[in-house]
Amino acid sequence: MSYQALYRVWRPRNFEGVVGQTHITRTLQNAIEQDKFSHAYLFSGPRGTGKTSAAKIFAKTVNCERSPAKEPCNECDACIGIQDGSISDVIEIDAASNNGVEQIREIRDKVKYAPSAVPYKVYIIDEVHMLSMGAFNALLKTLEEPPKHVIFILATTEPHKIPLTIISRCQRFDFKRISQKSMIERMEKITSVEGIAISREALEIVALTAEGGMRDALSLLDQAISYSEEEVTIDDVLAVTGSVSQAKLTSVVQALFQQEAKTALEAVDVLIQQGKDPGRFVFDLIYYLRDLLLFQSAPDLEHNLERALPDEAFRSLAAELSPGWIQQAIRELNRCQQEMKWTTSPKVFIEIAMLNMVEVQGLPAKGQPVESEAVEQLSRKIDELEKELTALKERGQETQTSPQPKQKRAPAKSGRKGYNVPYERIRQVLNEASKEEIKNVQNRWADYMEALKQSNAPAHATLLNSKPRAASPKALVLAFRYDIHCSLALEHQKTIEPLLTEFIGKPLTIIPIPEPNWQEIREEYVRKQKTSPDEENQEDGEEVSSSQQSNEEDPVISEARKLVGDDLIEVQE
Repeated sequence: MSYQALYRVWRPRNFEGVVGQTHITRTLQNAIEQDKFSHAYLFSGPRGTGKTSAAKIFAKTVNCERSPAKEPCNECDACIGIQDGSISDVIEIDAASNNGVEQIREIRDKVKYAPSAVPYKVYIIDEVHMLSMGAFNALLKTLEEPPKHVIFILATTEPHKIPLTIISRCQRFDFKRISQKSMIERMEKITSVEGIAISREALEIVALTAEGGMRDALSLLDQAISYSEEEVTIDDVLAVTGSVSQAKLTSVVQALFQQEAKTALEAVDVLIQQGKDPGRFVFDLIYYLRDLLLFQSAPDLEHNLERALPDEAFRSLAAELSPGWIQQAIRELNRCQQEMKWTTSPKVFIEIAMLNMVEVQGLPAKGQPVESEAVEQLSRKIDELEKELTALKERGQETQTSPQPKQKRAPAKSGRKGYNVPYERIRQVLNEASKEEIKNVQNRWADYMEALKQSNAPAHATLLNSKPRAASPKALVLAFRYDIHCSLALEHQKTIEPLLTEFIGKPLTIIPIPEPNWQEIREEYVRKQKTSPDEENQEDGEEVSSSQQSNEEDPVISEARKLVGDDLIEVQE
């Protein structure tokens, strides 16, 4: 007899062998034992999670000579016949190649005939989402009211493609991805029975690569066994799966954190020269960083690590890295992973991501002191300014100098070449703007951008570097880094504004403006507020505070703004 793949030899023959789907197998077992099973089922879930196997086990159990029972005996003529396919009353149909109306009509015509060898005729339709709409319509009535001796089991990886009229006629069971722990335990049992020497670390790499599919895991294990000699080693599994060893991941992460760009880039170049999959390398690196962050937060959760083994090098690196740096690195790699999907040169994006990770500044290592001479000097200056400000408050307005009028400078009449800034419209928005309006936009901006990314990627890319600066009940001023983005935003206006309306709760017209021009018109607005004290004080999107309106009246306040910025200054009249 020719060699059979492991996933075929070890295909489950009873419900107990279906790994990681207890919530489904227990329900089916109780229904069969109590003789309360349905006429139609829908099994949905990722590939290799046991849908077809569970369907076949169900067919054996309901037809077993010892039924009602929780498990098929696998010894009677019915169980053996269904297992080897010799009983014609259990029919497996591949909907991918039998998706026409004629094939379904043939099923509809044959269901009325009683089974010949077992109590129930069971139709298992795999990849049912591939049926045409006409075929679904032909199946509807039969699926709703089949003869008492017929059971339909529909299996699919894409339930969203199945008409709701079909789903509503079935009991639906959603198979979930199998956990890494369950897959490892199953593979340990298989390798033990088969007499295969393999380490648990190698099985962990196989389980991670399989991404929740038991069939994929056994196929990879089969490949590793064929590739190896007497014993399956970690190197054998890494060679088959295209993954990267933990030692290499540790050295790359350490080089990036220590800003040794050359070392990290050379390591990546060597890995790709060795034939490693760039996408798999980024995937492994993200999970390794995830494990580092998890281990830092809760060292007791060692068993929850998915890509790393908590050896001495791993523990040392976890103590050295800062959580902020790890989070930033994961964001960079995640962005790299998304960009790699649309390119034929993934290595370039990996190198760019690593250079960005090297350039991350201001995130000190764990335990490293952040105090420096510059920080101490700034702290002393802040203390001195606080004392002077306290004295000014006590003396009231006596020590304040009269504001020096500045020569008004009219803003330019247009932005950079290619985009005309609508100054009059923006001035009108500023006059009608309020703190509540801009806060409402800012609070929902992150969710809005995520929704825009899903619905229209070009529009999202246009708004990526924009900032909401001011908002009135009818309009929103968006500042962009470059004027070309202002023009592009207007091109996507029909996409941007309706989606914004959904999140804000009312229609808002976007008004783009380059950042330099925004600063200019904002300063003009502030000057006008000073020269017109009797006018009603309107707050723009920058939340113009009293300290900003009077920052030119007192040199001490002006110096304070230069040192610590507007956010930390509060002046009370």
